[in-house]
Amino acid sequence: MSDNIEEIQKSVRKYIIIGIALLALSGFTVWLSTVELPTHGLNILVGMIVATFKASLVALIFMHLNHERPIIYKVLAFTVAFAIVLFVLFIVSAQDPLVFEGFYNRNE
Repeated sequence: MSDNIEEIQKSVRKYIIIGIALLALSGFTVWLSTVELPTHGLNILVGMIVATFKASLVALIFMHLNHERPIIYKVLAFTVAFAIVLFVLFIVSAQDPLVFEGFYNRNE
């Protein structure tokens, strides 16, 4: 931690600006839930992009991940890639007609 009062004030100012940005983005997320974009999927996509940006701000600034070693970034990148693969697998499995036809047309 710095002993210089100017640097402390600069850090506090940065945290206040990030906090205001997070508040504004939260307001935007609430507003987005009340607005109907051309497709429902677009609402979800924009909401997820805003949520990802907010999570990135929190992780980088408040959790101080912007000054970490490179291995931390590699682990985070692997985690994001793994999560994307899981989302893609879920979407692809939901599009499989054989699974749903066989599941709902059972004769018990």
